Amino acid sequence: MTDQATSADTAPPGKPTSASRTTLSHIMTHADTNLLGTVHGGVIMKLVDDAAGAVAGRHSGGPAVTASMDEMAFLEPVRVGDLVHVKAQVNWTGRTSMEVGVRVLAERWNESTPATQVGSAYLVFAAVDADGKPRTVPPVIPETERDERRCQEAQIRRTHRLSRRRAIMELREKRAAEGLDD
Repeated sequence: MTDQATSADTAPPGKPTSASRTTLSHIMTHADTNLLGTVHGGVIMKLVDDAAGAVAGRHSGGPAVTASMDEMAFLEPVRVGDLVHVKAQVNWTGRTSMEVGVRVLAERWNESTPATQVGSAYLVFAAVDADGKPRTVPPVIPETERDERRCQEAQIRRTHRLSRRRAIMELREKRAAEGLDD
């Protein structure tokens, strides 16, 4: 094996959590509302995916695609006129994937009260090359105790995702073997 092949298989140098952390802000308008007059959950989810995608691309140094979204929690309704801040950071990295944690905060555009948390989510992104093939990502280097906790929790979520996927595949195989194709 040549040095080039070996270096292509090794991870790039690690990056600290703060290197790709970002905040996107957006003011909510009537165009963002649902039938109840509050901001549609899908609008918030799009903002979450946008912020997480920016962080994943920054951390990995190139394109990254959404592989999954876990635990999207809507804690409070968002209203027209709210200034929404979507804060995202890489919590954990694997060889070609990374988990991005997102917090959604909202504040009234015309008040000086502190922003309150209105949502949170965890997304998994896969880094891809120009041909859409997986590519290696730099390890994330936690900088604080909070970053370290987030990294540990991300590993737990990954274990649960993989276990759930395996259990579903086993059930499907069993049903197919019994002639119960869905």
